[in-house]
Amino acid sequence: MELKFLKPITASQRHLIRLNKKHLSKKPLVKAKIKGIKNSSGRNNLGKITVRHQGGGHKQRYRKVNFFRNYESTGIITSIEYDPNRNTDIASVYDFLKNEFFYILAPRNLTVGTIVQSGTDAEPMTGNSLPISKIPEGSFIHNVSPKVSKEGQISRSAGTFSVLKEKVMDSARITLSSGEQRLVSSQCYATIGIVSNEAFSLTRKSKAGHSRWLNKRPSVRGVAMNPVDHPNGGGEGKKSGRGFTPWGKPNKSGKTSRSKNKLIIKKN
Repeated sequence: MELKFLKPITASQRHLIRLNKKHLSKKPLVKAKIKGIKNSSGRNNLGKITVRHQGGGHKQRYRKVNFFRNYESTGIITSIEYDPNRNTDIASVYDFLKNEFFYILAPRNLTVGTIVQSGTDAEPMTGNSLPISKIPEGSFIHNVSPKVSKEGQISRSAGTFSVLKEKVMDSARITLSSGEQRLVSSQCYATIGIVSNEAFSLTRKSKAGHSRWLNKRPSVRGVAMNPVDHPNGGGEGKKSGRGFTPWGKPNKSGKTSRSKNKLIIKKN
């Protein structure tokens, strides 16, 4: 069972839904790839708040994950671990050729002891990283590079994937799990499989303190404020507001994205 439903001994446990993490290693294996990070709490270098509703949170250490497996490599999965900085699991790999350890995103059904490869001669198996030109059409892929010189950036969240729909001489068409269609170079690298921890979207927080552990501070609705504090504030009784941001800009109609990426064929 991937989910855990606790017996409601307290009020905060009544609606709590957690992930079952019995299969994860309790201690990080590759300590050389772990470093401490400072929580900025949404402040810039002057100490001013630039991102609202952030602060507090549990102390975390960053795991350096290898998103750029575009070289010849053969390794073995040594552990499946929890990563506090992302919603999916990570896997530690021991590389036989370079005699070193590194972390990768753990795809679904990846187990300890599995051999993973990367490079142009790698087989299209789960966890292997190879060019899109070498991947069969219809395969599920993740950690896709948008450009040849970039690391994998597409389909990295828990349970996400892309489907390789079509390949031509120099490019390929992929469909993201959101329904968006993109064109990428056939020389870009991608990893076979679906990202693990797909049940993460079914979890549920039990209390306000759960969000505070995750560096999230409470937010107040604009319609609950006074007119001096928010454009949507004021009025008698409950109301829906006039659809403005806290800085007076309209947010109900019109385009919100200025992206002009020509490689996006179809948006969701």
